Amino acid sequence: MLRDAIRSLAEAKIAPFAAAVDEEARFPQEALDALVSSDLHAVHVPESYGGTGADALATVIVIEEVARVCASSSLIPAVNKLGSLPVILSGSEDLKKKYMTPLAKGDAMFSYCLSEPDAGSDAAGMKTRAVRDGDFYVLNGVKRWITNAGVSEYYTVMAVTDTEKRSKGISAFVVEKSDEGVSFGAPEKKLGIKGSPTREVYLDNVRIPADRMIGAEGTGFATAMKTLDHTRITIAAQALGIAQGALQGALDYAKGYVQERKQFGKPIGDFQGVQFMLADMAMKIEAARQLTYAAAAKSERGDSDLTFQGAAAKCFASDVAMEVTTDAVQLLGGYGYTRDYPVERMMRDAKITQIYEGTNQVQRIVMARNLP
Repeated sequence: MLRDAIRSLAEAKIAPFAAAVDEEARFPQEALDALVSSDLHAVHVPESYGGTGADALATVIVIEEVARVCASSSLIPAVNKLGSLPVILSGSEDLKKKYMTPLAKGDAMFSYCLSEPDAGSDAAGMKTRAVRDGDFYVLNGVKRWITNAGVSEYYTVMAVTDTEKRSKGISAFVVEKSDEGVSFGAPEKKLGIKGSPTREVYLDNVRIPADRMIGAEGTGFATAMKTLDHTRITIAAQALGIAQGALQGALDYAKGYVQERKQFGKPIGDFQGVQFMLADMAMKIEAARQLTYAAAAKSERGDSDLTFQGAAAKCFASDVAMEVTTDAVQLLGGYGYTRDYPVERMMRDAKITQIYEGTNQVQRIVMARNLP
């Protein structure tokens, strides 16, 4: 029922704008409005804060179905979870009530600020500082590659509170867009997911109350890593949706195209090479789906092997998405390479799933360190 509901919504209210959102590189406001009106913009927020209280698998299905028609739009529910999960996992009850309630209502979005110009895969090497000043902390630094920056009202920011302790000297804070000293860089000009703004976040003597720290001082990095164990699965879901959309697009157009398009005296759909491509695409998508759903179940239960399974799901599903979308373009030949068909957009969108929330090279390191 959930899949049917979100698919109907996505096809009616999000898909019609997907091409324009990509072409114009603009935020998918229509998608946000549609998701908020249906309480699907942040389904992970617990009922106690006014949310729908969806479990990890339900959240994955929402993201998957939105990504099937528009990858940029799927980053609304995905990044709302990424940005707010540190508060849910480690924040005080007061902090949860203060920030989860408007998120659940759709009055605000949440972003996640971990990466920096000189701290990408090596996130523990960050330079953003938070210095205690009485009942406040003063933050200074730059965060880079921040999804939905400038649109989100709230930001989970990781900053160094003790320079001597490396990862154990990093703390997490909630920063508001309206805080004095917060500003944003120009939107990045990207290959794909053009509808989701990616910008730098500048923190210039941002003075925030000390009670906006998420958890205890020095626990921010651990919270960040624990968050990613759960949210990498949402990227797997996004990749899965993109791949499914590309296969469906290839099939929809190919049904007519491969049966009517004749080469060497017969429809190209009769060639075993084409049939095998479609079969492999469908098989790999289904394998990615099973791995992703199993990881979501582990996320919900908090299983001990979640770190491995989350990394595996994200890595495998995103590799599949890149392969499937590339094959979808190949199947449609010259047509697939044009913007008249959505598969080229999906191929561009798929690439980022192999990069953000930890490159797939990093995912393999994570898996190797956490072998079952």
